[in-house]
Amino acid sequence: MRIGWRAGIDTTLLRASREARKGVHGLGPGLITGVADDDPSGISTYTITGAGHGYQLLWLSLATLPMNMAVQALCARLGLVTGRGLAATIAHHYGRRLLFPIVVLLLVANVVNIGADIGAIAAAIELLTGVPSPAMVIPVGVGIALVEVVVPYPQLARVLKLLTLVIFAYVVGAFFSHPDWAAAGRATVIPRADLDRDTLAVVVAILGTTISPYLFFWQASEEVEEEQSHGVDVVRLEPRQIRSLLRAAHFDVATGMAMANVGFYFVVLTSAAALYATGETDVQTAAQAADALRPLAGDGAAVLFALGIVGTGLLAIPVLAGSVAYAAAELFDWPEGLSNTFRRAPQFYGVIALATVLGIGLTFSGLSEIRALYVAAIVNGVVAPVLLVFIMVTAHDPRVLGPFRPGLLLSALGWLTAAAMGAAAVGLFLTL
Repeated sequence: MRIGWRAGIDTTLLRASREARKGVHGLGPGLITGVADDDPSGISTYTITGAGHGYQLLWLSLATLPMNMAVQALCARLGLVTGRGLAATIAHHYGRRLLFPIVVLLLVANVVNIGADIGAIAAAIELLTGVPSPAMVIPVGVGIALVEVVVPYPQLARVLKLLTLVIFAYVVGAFFSHPDWAAAGRATVIPRADLDRDTLAVVVAILGTTISPYLFFWQASEEVEEEQSHGVDVVRLEPRQIRSLLRAAHFDVATGMAMANVGFYFVVLTSAAALYATGETDVQTAAQAADALRPLAGDGAAVLFALGIVGTGLLAIPVLAGSVAYAAAELFDWPEGLSNTFRRAPQFYGVIALATVLGIGLTFSGLSEIRALYVAAIVNGVVAPVLLVFIMVTAHDPRVLGPFRPGLLLSALGWLTAAAMGAAAVGLFLTL
């Protein structure tokens, strides 16, 4: 039986790790994962939601928050207790055969998302600078990939954490659009939705973009990577030491997911106030929304919205490419990790480069951003429920987590999320 603790670790290193992960300064994998959830593809989905349905679906930002927190907390727990990424844990205990199609579908979905995000960043840069967006696609994509390959993990983590602050651009931008706060407040706390095909499709899209498979893989792997950066081998920890790290990870995850849903809320609020209220409902992308905001809410709102697209895109693309690299490396037992150099983990970095290059190519394929998001939503809708069942079964397997199996509340929220995503997948196919 392999349980994720053993005595014998250097207590000085552990103490340093615990100190590094205390409070706001200790926020890391969970914070980055949360804000990366609000990538330009997600912002497009939330923009379409607000422009097409007004304030009506604001309550979903609250409803999805505990589900997001639960799933990412479970992934963090699996990483910290086992010392492995999610794919490696599933492969070790249940075999690689079922994992292979999941990793292939993850690659497809992430490439589509990367392509859509690169295109959105380029379009936002055009709004801000006037430089034509096609001219920015290759520099943006190649630049992000090079940073992920060349910059060591500790420095990269600091840059990614700094980029999470861009989420507040959407918060500030919302005030420029002068929302009806009373109507927004009612829509936030009183669930209501029209039972028509368009609304169902939007709800499915929201679930797909807020509870995405790539976040599961990234969270588990980055928890391990974070401890390794402090010199801590998590498989040698004692139970009390594991519990200390789990508390820090849960706070980190809760903060990151809360920030993600704050972004979700204020993008819907902004687009509802500035677009839906003025009849500008036919907005299909985040970049179009930023452009449409200029005459309706002023230059300040438009600039902040565009800056938010650029910042969240720069944060999300490394997460998208990195998550599929972790999954592939663990599936094929390759050396992995952003702490490794390219020479020591060539296949891992090769997957990052491949995913980014394919994403760049997709932006020149003629596939529209909204169509790309739809394809990604279909793939994620298929993968997410299956992965969530694996996560729940694995988290309750005594061979994997032993005494660190989740409690009643975390288990209930996890299974509820799996059921909701399964229903979303069925709903997605009903709306095709």
